[in-house]
Amino acid sequence: MGILIDRNTKVVVQGITGREGSLRTKYMKDYGTKLVGGTSPGKAGEEVHGVPVYNTVKEIVREQGEIDFSVI
Repeated sequence: MGILIDRNTKVVVQGITGREGSLRTKYMKDYGTKLVGGTSPGKAGEEVHGVPVYNTVKEIVREQGEIDFSVI
């Protein structure tokens, strides 16, 4: 069974502050992906292209609610 993704799919980027994570975040945001947050241990409170950074996925779920998809 395939995974269906639409404009309401809530996405998290793990490693968002790294070179590739930051670049992919920009691409996804430009495309219209619903990015609810990203993780980078020790960098909570920062933002990458307007997307909030958290220390863990658990923190994102606690603040933003259920997520549908995670990109590493």
